Amino acid sequence: MIGRILGLLFGFVAAVFLVTLAVANRHTVQLVLDPFNPLDPILAVELPFYAYLFAMLIVGVILGGIATWFSQSRWRRLARARGQDAARWRAEAERLTRERDVLVAQHKPASQSYEKRHLALASH
Repeated sequence: MIGRILGLLFGFVAAVFLVTLAVANRHTVQLVLDPFNPLDPILAVELPFYAYLFAMLIVGVILGGIATWFSQSRWRRLARARGQDAARWRAEAERLTRERDVLVAQHKPASQSYEKRHLALASH
């Protein structure tokens, strides 16, 4: 509960900061994508400055997520292998339990007949 409240508080502060940044940087800026002719570019985009800031923030978050995903691939592979091992050992334990139960069920009538004979001999 405390973590959720802190997360909401942090999100609110971040939202206020981003809105303030957007209001302070609302003038338009031209992004020239032609390095050889910057005075008369073939491709240029004119947007408010905050749009570029937000776009770079989004691109940074996406690239960071991709980098984290790639860096954790070793641990995902290890977890998958351990999960498969656990499933194999669980299946082996269940198989052995079934075999034991079958053997106990087969052995039980013989031991009961031994006990009956033993009781019958003891009563004579």
